[in-house]
Amino acid sequence: MFNYSLVLAFCGIVALHTMARADMLPPGRLIDTVVCRADPSQSYAIYIPEKGEKETLPVIYFFDPHGAGVFPLKKYRSLADSYGFILVGSNNSRNGNDWPATGVIWQHLFNDTRDRWKIDPKRVYTAGFSGGAKVAGYVAMNYSFVKGVIANGAGLPDGTSAGDFSFSFTALAGEGDMNMTELIAITGEFDRTRTRHRILLFDGKHEWAPESTMDRAFAGLQFDAMRQQLIPKEETFITRYVAASKTRVEASLAAGRLLKAREECRFSIDLLDGLTGQVDWFKEKDAALDRNTQFQKQRKEEERLLVREQSTKNEYMQHFRPDEMQYWTETIHDLNARIRTATVEKGMYQRLLAYLSLAFFSISNQLIVSHHDNARYFVELYKLADPTNSEAWYFSAILNARERHTPAVESDLRRAVECGFRDKARLERQPEFKELLPRIHLSIK
Repeated sequence: MFNYSLVLAFCGIVALHTMARADMLPPGRLIDTVVCRADPSQSYAIYIPEKGEKETLPVIYFFDPHGAGVFPLKKYRSLADSYGFILVGSNNSRNGNDWPATGVIWQHLFNDTRDRWKIDPKRVYTAGFSGGAKVAGYVAMNYSFVKGVIANGAGLPDGTSAGDFSFSFTALAGEGDMNMTELIAITGEFDRTRTRHRILLFDGKHEWAPESTMDRAFAGLQFDAMRQQLIPKEETFITRYVAASKTRVEASLAAGRLLKAREECRFSIDLLDGLTGQVDWFKEKDAALDRNTQFQKQRKEEERLLVREQSTKNEYMQHFRPDEMQYWTETIHDLNARIRTATVEKGMYQRLLAYLSLAFFSISNQLIVSHHDNARYFVELYKLADPTNSEAWYFSAILNARERHTPAVESDLRRAVECGFRDKARLERQPEFKELLPRIHLSIK
């Protein structure tokens, strides 16, 4: 195990080397830290696809809620190679930044990448997960040259309604994501606007979409560009997509998942509209589903579950008190058991558990900041509801540091790192850890 201070020093050397070599980055290589020339406190990760020998390439700017710029690039680099996109991930944009700070981060990020890399100014896109999805939308609403937004796990910035935007909006959400209902609602709002929009749900929770789902989101950006005549219409690409989408529709119909078949039809109708007569097949399937009795039954069942979900959340709100440990222990145990055994209702139980995770995070954060005596109670509930969430263990480490329990601090921070904690700068700034870090052996990659 490496000494924490030595790891940080090594990372600093790598960052300086990266800054010097960034402009010579060859195609097909991912680099996790490129320091902005105008402000050395700002940096980003970048991946130049294997097709990087072209004069200019489209670019997607990614915003992770924890400032892990390299994470989505690693996850989707093969898609970058397939589509010929440059991928850029901000290392500074994260939850907790206000909008003025976010604007400054974006300006440095965009100016630096525009000046140093071969970016097509007519094909600039943004993508984000959770709070990062709101950042992606914020940037697109304030910079008219952004042509499309991929919003994963959250919608538009808080307080913003759907409108007639100049960019396309692709919503992605896990069926167990507590924000799924928000994205369904914002899609319904977009139905009443002229903004091109679509939504895809995947089997998962509040997380970056799997590669197969993001592949279709990338395809949507390609179809948008063809429709806008920014790139030539590619008949082979269209035909290949149509065949794959038809297969997904037929598979959903065969499995009796009629809502999923409708989702696929609607998604493909949006992508193919105005580009090919093959869109008529999806329109016919969509119309047939509307007349299907079983489809109507499944849709009513989904609506019933959403009402039940909201009612359950209202019940939970009555128990956010510091004397309900038994209630929450039984409730969380029951939710986990139902997630393991449920079929149709599994997504609802996942969303309810994710809702509790977010609630306990918010309450814990407020109580820790105010040094309230009940902070420990809610942090323990947070760990119980979401034991693989790095924030739960980070919060626990803060409380143990305040109580001078050094072994427990080290144990909690190790768990936080195991669960994905990567924010070294935040760790160094945390006042509770100032004296302890030199004595803790912690390796953060």
